[in-house]
Amino acid sequence: MRDGGDMTSGGTTIEQRWEQFRRHGPYALLALAVLMTALSARPIGMTEADLYAAGVLVSAAAALHLWWDRTRHPAEHTRAGRVYYVLRTALAFALCWCNPFFSVYAVVGYFDADALLPKRLVRAGLLCTAVTMAGSQSGGGMPPVSPINWAAFGALFVLHASLVLLFGNLGAREAEKALRQAETIGELERTNTRLEQALAENAVLHAQLLLQAREAGVADERRRLAAEIHDTLAQGLTGIIAQLQAATSTGDPVLAREHLGRAAGLARHSLGEARRSVHNLVPAALEHDDLPGALTKTVAGWTERTRVRAGLTVTGTVEPLHDEVGATLLRIAEESLANAARHAGASRVGVTLSYMGDEITLDVRDDGRGFDPAALPPYGGSGGFGLGGMRSRAERIAGTVTVESEPGLGTAVCARVPLVHRG
Repeated sequence: MRDGGDMTSGGTTIEQRWEQFRRHGPYALLALAVLMTALSARPIGMTEADLYAAGVLVSAAAALHLWWDRTRHPAEHTRAGRVYYVLRTALAFALCWCNPFFSVYAVVGYFDADALLPKRLVRAGLLCTAVTMAGSQSGGGMPPVSPINWAAFGALFVLHASLVLLFGNLGAREAEKALRQAETIGELERTNTRLEQALAENAVLHAQLLLQAREAGVADERRRLAAEIHDTLAQGLTGIIAQLQAATSTGDPVLAREHLGRAAGLARHSLGEARRSVHNLVPAALEHDDLPGALTKTVAGWTERTRVRAGLTVTGTVEPLHDEVGATLLRIAEESLANAARHAGASRVGVTLSYMGDEITLDVRDDGRGFDPAALPPYGGSGGFGLGGMRSRAERIAGTVTVESEPGLGTAVCARVPLVHRG
Protein backbone atom coordinates (compact mmCIF):
# COMPACT_ATOMS: atom_id res chain seq x y z
CA MET A 1 0.00 0.00 0.00
CA ARG A 2 1.32 3.45 -0.89
CA ASP A 3 2.29 6.07 1.62
CA GLY A 4 1.20 9.47 0.45
CA GLY A 5 3.45 11.35 2.88
CA ASP A 6 6.40 13.46 1.89
CA MET A 7 8.42 13.42 5.11
CA THR A 8 12.17 13.24 4.69
CA SER A 9 14.92 11.49 6.61
CA GLY A 10 18.60 11.88 5.78
CA GLY A 11 17.77 13.65 2.52
CA THR A 12 15.57 10.79 1.15
CA THR A 13 11.78 11.03 1.08
CA ILE A 14 9.54 8.20 2.25
CA GLU A 15 8.13 7.96 -1.26
CA GLN A 16 11.65 7.45 -2.62
CA ARG A 17 12.30 4.71 -0.05
CA TRP A 18 9.10 2.94 -1.06
CA GLU A 19 10.23 3.10 -4.67
CA GLN A 20 13.58 1.60 -3.72
CA PHE A 21 11.80 -1.21 -1.86
CA ARG A 22 9.54 -1.94 -4.84
CA ARG A 23 12.60 -2.12 -7.07
CA HIS A 24 14.98 -4.20 -4.91
CA GLY A 25 12.67 -5.72 -2.27
CA PRO A 26 11.38 -8.64 -4.43
CA TYR A 27 14.94 -9.87 -5.03
CA ALA A 28 15.74 -9.80 -1.31
CA LEU A 29 12.48 -11.48 -0.31
CA LEU A 30 12.87 -14.14 -3.01
CA ALA A 31 16.43 -14.90 -1.84
CA LEU A 32 15.27 -15.10 1.79
CA ALA A 33 12.41 -17.44 0.80
CA VAL A 34 14.80 -19.70 -1.13
CA LEU A 35 17.09 -19.90 1.92
CA MET A 36 14.21 -20.74 4.27
CA THR A 37 12.89 -23.33 1.80
CA ALA A 38 16.30 -25.00 1.53
CA LEU A 39 16.51 -25.23 5.32
CA SER A 40 12.95 -26.55 5.69
CA ALA A 41 12.72 -28.82 2.64
CA ARG A 42 13.50 -32.11 4.45
CA PRO A 43 11.52 -31.35 7.68
CA ILE A 44 8.34 -30.59 5.77
CA GLY A 45 8.83 -33.45 3.32
CA MET A 46 9.44 -31.76 -0.03
CA THR A 47 9.81 -34.31 -2.81
CA GLU A 48 12.43 -34.17 -5.52
CA ALA A 49 9.75 -33.04 -7.95
CA ASP A 50 8.78 -30.20 -5.61
CA LEU A 51 12.41 -29.13 -5.44
CA TYR A 52 12.78 -29.15 -9.23
CA ALA A 53 9.48 -27.28 -9.65
CA ALA A 54 10.51 -24.71 -7.03
CA GLY A 55 13.83 -24.22 -8.82
CA VAL A 56 12.10 -23.61 -12.15
CA LEU A 57 9.60 -21.22 -10.56
CA VAL A 58 12.33 -19.29 -8.70
CA SER A 59 14.25 -18.91 -11.96
CA ALA A 60 11.08 -17.70 -13.67
CA ALA A 61 10.45 -15.20 -10.87
CA ALA A 62 14.03 -13.88 -11.09
CA ALA A 63 13.73 -13.54 -14.88
CA LEU A 64 10.39 -11.77 -14.47
CA HIS A 65 11.98 -9.21 -12.13
CA LEU A 66 14.90 -8.65 -14.49
CA TRP A 67 12.44 -8.09 -17.35
CA TRP A 68 10.43 -5.65 -15.26
CA ASP A 69 13.53 -3.65 -14.28
CA ARG A 70 14.34 -3.17 -17.96
CA THR A 71 10.81 -2.31 -19.09
CA ARG A 72 9.76 -0.30 -16.01
CA HIS A 73 7.82 2.80 -17.05
CA PRO A 74 7.89 5.98 -14.91
CA ALA A 75 4.13 6.30 -15.23
CA GLU A 76 1.92 4.15 -13.00
CA HIS A 77 -0.86 1.75 -14.00
CA THR A 78 0.65 0.68 -17.32
CA ARG A 79 -0.28 -2.53 -19.11
CA ALA A 80 3.21 -3.93 -18.52
CA GLY A 81 2.79 -3.26 -14.79
CA ARG A 82 -0.47 -5.21 -14.71
CA VAL A 83 1.12 -8.15 -16.53
CA TYR A 84 4.06 -8.09 -14.13
CA TYR A 85 1.80 -8.08 -11.06
CA VAL A 86 -0.40 -10.95 -12.33
CA LEU A 87 2.55 -13.15 -13.31
CA ARG A 88 4.39 -12.50 -10.04
CA THR A 89 1.27 -13.30 -7.98
CA ALA A 90 0.77 -16.55 -9.92
CA LEU A 91 4.43 -17.53 -9.43
CA ALA A 92 4.20 -16.73 -5.70
CA PHE A 93 1.06 -18.89 -5.41
CA ALA A 94 2.76 -21.78 -7.17
CA LEU A 95 5.89 -21.45 -5.02
CA CYS A 96 3.78 -21.50 -1.84
CA TRP A 97 2.18 -24.71 -3.21
CA CYS A 98 5.67 -26.20 -3.19
CA ASN A 99 6.72 -24.79 0.19
CA PRO A 100 4.71 -22.47 2.49
CA PHE A 101 7.87 -20.53 3.41
CA PHE A 102 7.68 -18.92 -0.03
CA SER A 103 4.96 -16.73 1.56
CA VAL A 104 7.90 -14.53 2.57
CA TYR A 105 8.17 -13.70 -1.14
CA ALA A 106 4.43 -13.62 -1.79
CA VAL A 107 3.91 -10.84 0.76
CA VAL A 108 5.44 -8.32 -1.68
CA GLY A 109 2.06 -8.25 -3.45
CA TYR A 110 0.66 -6.18 -0.58
CA PHE A 111 3.08 -3.31 -1.13
CA ASP A 112 2.80 -2.31 -4.78
CA ALA A 113 -0.70 -3.26 -5.88
CA ASP A 114 -1.86 0.35 -5.99
CA ALA A 115 1.25 1.35 -7.96
CA LEU A 116 0.89 -1.40 -10.60
CA LEU A 117 -2.86 -1.94 -10.89
CA PRO A 118 -5.64 0.47 -11.83
CA LYS A 119 -7.78 1.59 -8.92
CA ARG A 120 -10.69 -0.73 -9.78
CA LEU A 121 -8.40 -3.81 -9.64
CA VAL A 122 -6.35 -2.99 -6.55
CA ARG A 123 -8.60 -4.81 -4.08
CA ALA A 124 -8.84 -7.87 -6.34
CA GLY A 125 -5.05 -8.04 -6.52
CA LEU A 126 -4.73 -7.68 -2.76
CA LEU A 127 -7.32 -10.41 -2.16
CA CYS A 128 -5.40 -12.77 -4.48
CA THR A 129 -2.29 -12.17 -2.40
CA ALA A 130 -4.40 -12.74 0.73
CA VAL A 131 -5.43 -16.17 -0.65
CA THR A 132 -1.78 -17.10 -1.12
CA MET A 133 -0.82 -15.91 2.35
CA ALA A 134 -3.76 -17.65 4.08
CA GLY A 135 -3.07 -20.91 2.25
CA SER A 136 0.62 -20.92 3.17
CA GLN A 137 -0.14 -20.20 6.83
CA SER A 138 -3.05 -22.66 7.29
CA GLY A 139 -0.72 -25.67 7.83
CA GLY A 140 -0.36 -28.77 5.73
CA GLY A 141 0.58 -26.90 2.57
CA MET A 142 -1.57 -26.11 -0.45
CA PRO A 143 -4.21 -27.12 -1.11
CA PRO A 144 -5.53 -27.71 2.45
CA VAL A 145 -5.84 -31.43 3.03
CA SER A 146 -8.23 -31.60 6.01
CA PRO A 147 -11.32 -29.81 7.34
CA ILE A 148 -9.16 -28.27 10.06
CA ASN A 149 -6.78 -26.94 7.41
CA TRP A 150 -9.71 -25.56 5.43
CA ALA A 151 -11.12 -23.90 8.55
CA ALA A 152 -7.73 -22.42 9.32
CA PHE A 153 -7.45 -21.27 5.70
CA GLY A 154 -10.88 -19.60 5.89
CA ALA A 155 -10.11 -17.85 9.17
CA LEU A 156 -6.72 -16.67 7.94
CA PHE A 157 -8.20 -15.49 4.64
CA VAL A 158 -10.85 -13.45 6.50
CA LEU A 159 -8.11 -11.97 8.67
CA HIS A 160 -5.91 -11.09 5.72
CA ALA A 161 -8.85 -9.74 3.70
CA SER A 162 -9.96 -7.59 6.64
CA LEU A 163 -6.45 -6.23 7.10
CA VAL A 164 -6.17 -5.61 3.37
CA LEU A 165 -9.43 -3.67 3.28
CA LEU A 166 -8.59 -1.78 6.48
CA PHE A 167 -5.13 -0.73 5.40
CA GLY A 168 -6.35 -0.12 1.88
CA ASN A 169 -8.91 2.37 3.17
CA LEU A 170 -6.29 3.99 5.41
CA GLY A 171 -3.90 4.21 2.50
CA ALA A 172 -6.60 5.78 0.31
CA ARG A 173 -7.33 8.34 3.00
CA GLU A 174 -3.65 9.11 3.40
CA ALA A 175 -3.33 9.47 -0.35
CA GLU A 176 -6.29 11.86 -0.46
CA LYS A 177 -4.85 13.76 2.49
CA ALA A 178 -1.48 13.99 0.77
CA LEU A 179 -3.19 15.17 -2.41
CA ARG A 180 -5.07 17.86 -0.52
CA GLN A 181 -1.86 18.90 1.23
CA ALA A 182 -0.06 19.08 -2.10
CA GLU A 183 -2.89 21.18 -3.55
CA THR A 184 -2.82 23.44 -0.47
CA ILE A 185 0.93 23.82 -0.69
CA GLY A 186 0.62 24.62 -4.39
CA GLU A 187 -2.06 27.20 -3.69
CA LEU A 188 0.08 28.71 -0.92
CA GLU A 189 3.03 28.92 -3.27
CA ARG A 190 0.88 30.63 -5.89
CA THR A 191 -0.48 32.98 -3.21
CA ASN A 192 3.04 33.75 -2.02
CA THR A 193 4.05 34.50 -5.60
CA ARG A 194 1.11 36.87 -5.99
CA LEU A 195 1.95 38.48 -2.63
CA GLU A 196 5.55 38.99 -3.69
CA GLN A 197 4.36 40.58 -6.91
CA ALA A 198 1.92 42.78 -4.97
CA LEU A 199 4.67 43.78 -2.54
CA ALA A 200 6.94 44.71 -5.43
CA GLU A 201 4.15 46.75 -7.01
CA ASN A 202 3.40 48.37 -3.64
CA ALA A 203 7.06 49.29 -3.24
CA VAL A 204 6.97 51.05 -6.61
CA LEU A 205 3.69 52.78 -5.75
CA HIS A 206 5.09 53.76 -2.33
CA ALA A 207 8.10 55.36 -3.98
CA GLN A 208 5.82 57.20 -6.41
CA LEU A 209 3.57 58.37 -3.57
CA LEU A 210 6.57 59.62 -1.61
CA LEU A 211 7.75 61.57 -4.63
CA GLN A 212 4.27 62.99 -5.22
CA ALA A 213 3.89 63.84 -1.53
CA ARG A 214 7.25 65.59 -1.57
CA GLU A 215 6.29 67.54 -4.68
CA ALA A 216 2.87 68.34 -3.21
CA GLY A 217 4.53 69.55 0.01
CA VAL A 218 6.88 71.79 -1.93
CA ALA A 219 4.00 73.17 -4.00
CA ASP A 220 1.87 73.70 -0.87
CA GLU A 221 4.69 75.56 0.86
CA ARG A 222 5.16 77.74 -2.21
CA ARG A 223 1.45 78.57 -2.23
CA ARG A 224 1.57 79.34 1.49
CA LEU A 225 4.51 81.69 1.11
CA ALA A 226 2.92 83.32 -1.94
CA ALA A 227 -0.32 83.90 -0.04
CA GLU A 228 1.55 85.23 3.00
CA ILE A 229 3.57 87.61 0.85
CA HIS A 230 0.38 88.78 -0.79
CA ASP A 231 -1.30 89.30 2.58
CA THR A 232 1.68 91.05 4.18
CA LEU A 233 4.11 92.69 1.77
CA ALA A 234 1.64 93.35 -1.07
CA GLN A 235 -1.07 94.80 1.14
CA GLY A 236 1.49 96.67 3.23
CA LEU A 237 3.10 98.21 0.15
CA THR A 238 -0.34 99.16 -1.15
CA GLY A 239 -1.09 100.93 2.13
CA ILE A 240 2.32 102.63 2.16
CA ILE A 241 1.83 103.90 -1.39
CA ALA A 242 -1.61 105.25 -0.49
CA GLN A 243 -0.25 107.06 2.58
CA LEU A 244 2.68 108.51 0.61
CA GLN A 245 0.37 109.72 -2.13
CA ALA A 246 -1.86 111.34 0.49
CA ALA A 247 1.19 112.99 2.08
CA THR A 248 2.40 114.47 -1.21
CA SER A 249 -1.01 115.65 -2.29
CA THR A 250 -1.83 117.62 0.86
CA GLY A 251 -0.53 121.09 1.60
CA ASP A 252 -0.92 120.70 5.35
CA PRO A 253 2.48 119.81 6.91
CA VAL A 254 0.83 118.33 10.00
CA LEU A 255 -1.42 116.07 7.92
CA ALA A 256 1.51 115.14 5.68
CA ARG A 257 3.60 114.08 8.71
CA GLU A 258 0.64 112.03 9.93
CA HIS A 259 0.45 110.18 6.59
CA LEU A 260 4.22 109.64 6.59
CA GLY A 261 4.05 108.24 10.11
CA ARG A 262 1.35 105.80 9.04
CA ALA A 263 3.45 104.77 6.04
CA ALA A 264 6.45 104.09 8.29
CA GLY A 265 4.29 102.09 10.70
CA LEU A 266 2.90 100.03 7.83
CA ALA A 267 6.42 99.37 6.55
CA ARG A 268 7.63 98.15 9.95
CA HIS A 269 4.52 96.00 10.40
CA SER A 270 4.81 94.49 6.91
CA LEU A 271 8.50 93.70 7.42
CA GLY A 272 7.73 91.90 10.69
CA GLU A 273 4.86 89.98 9.14
CA ALA A 274 7.05 88.96 6.19
CA ARG A 275 9.68 87.58 8.55
CA ARG A 276 7.05 85.67 10.50
CA SER A 277 5.56 84.26 7.30
CA VAL A 278 8.94 82.91 6.17
CA HIS A 279 9.28 81.05 9.49
CA ASN A 280 5.61 79.92 9.39
CA LEU A 281 4.77 81.69 12.64
CA VAL A 282 1.38 83.02 13.70
CA PRO A 283 0.60 86.63 12.70
CA ALA A 284 1.89 89.29 15.09
CA ALA A 285 -1.68 90.36 15.83
CA LEU A 286 -2.36 86.91 17.39
CA GLU A 287 0.83 86.75 19.41
CA HIS A 288 -0.62 88.65 22.37
CA ASP A 289 -4.37 88.77 21.55
CA ASP A 290 -7.04 86.20 20.85
CA LEU A 291 -8.87 86.26 17.53
CA PRO A 292 -11.59 88.77 18.58
CA GLY A 293 -8.92 91.13 19.95
CA ALA A 294 -6.79 90.82 16.81
CA LEU A 295 -9.83 91.44 14.58
CA THR A 296 -10.77 94.49 16.65
CA LYS A 297 -7.34 96.03 16.05
CA THR A 298 -7.35 95.00 12.40
CA VAL A 299 -10.78 96.58 11.76
CA ALA A 300 -9.81 99.76 13.64
CA GLY A 301 -6.56 100.14 11.70
CA TRP A 302 -8.35 99.55 8.42
CA THR A 303 -10.95 102.20 9.28
CA GLU A 304 -8.23 104.67 10.18
CA ARG A 305 -6.44 104.15 6.86
CA THR A 306 -9.45 104.07 4.55
CA ARG A 307 -11.82 106.47 6.41
CA VAL A 308 -14.60 103.90 5.85
CA ARG A 309 -16.81 103.01 8.80
CA ALA A 310 -16.34 99.40 9.93
CA GLY A 311 -17.40 97.51 13.01
CA LEU A 312 -16.84 94.06 14.59
CA THR A 313 -19.52 91.91 16.19
CA VAL A 314 -18.70 88.75 18.16
CA THR A 315 -21.43 86.20 18.95
CA GLY A 316 -21.30 83.02 20.98
CA THR A 317 -18.85 82.01 23.68
CA VAL A 318 -15.29 82.98 22.85
CA GLU A 319 -12.98 79.94 23.04
CA PRO A 320 -9.21 79.57 22.57
CA LEU A 321 -8.48 78.51 18.99
CA HIS A 322 -5.70 76.54 17.39
CA ASP A 323 -3.08 78.89 15.94
CA GLU A 324 -3.75 77.73 12.37
CA VAL A 325 -7.49 78.37 12.69
CA GLY A 326 -7.00 81.86 14.12
CA ALA A 327 -4.36 82.77 11.53
CA THR A 328 -6.57 81.55 8.67
CA LEU A 329 -9.60 83.60 9.76
CA LEU A 330 -7.47 86.67 10.42
CA ARG A 331 -5.88 86.48 6.95
CA ILE A 332 -9.30 86.02 5.33
CA ALA A 333 -10.61 89.06 7.20
CA GLU A 334 -7.60 91.14 6.14
CA GLU A 335 -8.00 90.07 2.49
CA SER A 336 -11.75 90.77 2.54
CA LEU A 337 -11.19 94.24 3.97
CA ALA A 338 -8.43 94.92 1.44
CA ASN A 339 -10.74 93.88 -1.41
CA ALA A 340 -13.50 96.13 -0.04
CA ALA A 341 -11.08 99.07 0.07
CA ARG A 342 -9.76 98.49 -3.45
CA HIS A 343 -12.89 97.48 -5.34
CA ALA A 344 -16.14 97.97 -3.42
CA GLY A 345 -16.34 101.76 -2.96
CA ALA A 346 -18.29 100.98 0.23
CA SER A 347 -19.40 103.46 2.89
CA ARG A 348 -19.79 100.83 5.61
CA VAL A 349 -18.37 97.39 6.36
CA GLY A 350 -19.53 94.93 9.00
CA VAL A 351 -17.42 92.07 10.34
CA THR A 352 -19.11 89.29 12.37
CA LEU A 353 -17.29 86.49 14.20
CA SER A 354 -19.58 83.69 15.43
CA TYR A 355 -18.67 80.82 17.75
CA MET A 356 -21.19 78.04 17.06
CA GLY A 357 -20.32 74.86 18.95
CA ASP A 358 -18.00 72.85 16.71
CA GLU A 359 -17.78 75.51 14.04
CA ILE A 360 -16.69 79.13 13.78
CA THR A 361 -17.75 81.54 11.03
CA LEU A 362 -16.45 84.89 9.82
CA ASP A 363 -18.71 87.19 7.79
CA VAL A 364 -17.46 90.36 6.09
CA ARG A 365 -20.24 92.44 4.47
CA ASP A 366 -20.05 95.79 2.67
CA ASP A 367 -22.59 98.09 0.99
CA GLY A 368 -20.38 98.73 -2.05
CA ARG A 369 -20.97 98.39 -5.75
CA GLY A 370 -20.88 94.57 -5.80
CA PHE A 371 -20.04 92.31 -8.73
CA ASP A 372 -21.02 89.07 -10.44
CA PRO A 373 -19.09 86.18 -8.78
CA ALA A 374 -19.81 83.88 -11.76
CA ALA A 375 -17.86 86.23 -14.03
CA LEU A 376 -14.62 85.69 -12.10
CA PRO A 377 -12.08 83.28 -13.64
CA PRO A 378 -11.55 80.05 -11.67
CA TYR A 379 -8.71 80.02 -9.17
CA GLY A 380 -5.78 78.02 -10.52
CA GLY A 381 -3.52 78.07 -7.47
CA SER A 382 -1.22 80.74 -8.87
CA GLY A 383 -1.42 84.32 -9.93
CA GLY A 384 -3.84 86.44 -7.90
CA PHE A 385 -4.60 85.52 -4.31
CA GLY A 386 -8.00 87.18 -3.83
CA LEU A 387 -11.15 85.11 -3.43
CA GLY A 388 -9.40 81.97 -4.70
CA GLY A 389 -6.61 82.44 -2.19
CA MET A 390 -9.12 82.78 0.66
CA ARG A 391 -10.83 79.55 -0.41
CA SER A 392 -7.47 77.78 -0.58
CA ARG A 393 -6.61 78.92 2.96
CA ALA A 394 -9.92 77.66 4.32
CA GLU A 395 -9.65 74.31 2.53
CA ARG A 396 -6.27 73.66 4.17
CA ILE A 397 -8.08 73.36 7.52
CA ALA A 398 -11.22 71.64 6.12
CA GLY A 399 -13.18 74.89 5.83
CA THR A 400 -15.08 76.71 3.10
CA VAL A 401 -15.45 80.26 1.80
CA THR A 402 -18.58 81.43 0.00
CA VAL A 403 -19.16 84.78 -1.69
CA GLU A 404 -22.55 86.43 -2.27
CA SER A 405 -22.70 89.58 -4.35
CA GLU A 406 -24.83 91.39 -6.91
CA PRO A 407 -23.98 94.53 -8.82
CA GLY A 408 -25.12 97.55 -6.77
CA LEU A 409 -26.10 95.48 -3.71
CA GLY A 410 -22.76 94.99 -1.97
CA THR A 411 -20.75 91.86 -1.17
CA ALA A 412 -20.75 89.28 1.61
CA VAL A 413 -17.84 86.93 2.24
CA CYS A 414 -18.52 84.00 4.63
CA ALA A 415 -15.79 81.70 5.91
CA ARG A 416 -16.76 78.54 7.86
CA VAL A 417 -14.08 76.42 9.52
CA PRO A 418 -14.06 73.72 12.22
CA LEU A 419 -13.59 75.03 15.75
CA VAL A 420 -10.36 73.37 16.81
CA HIS A 421 -9.15 74.25 20.29
CA ARG A 422 -5.60 75.17 21.09
CA GLY A 423 -3.56 72.12 22.03
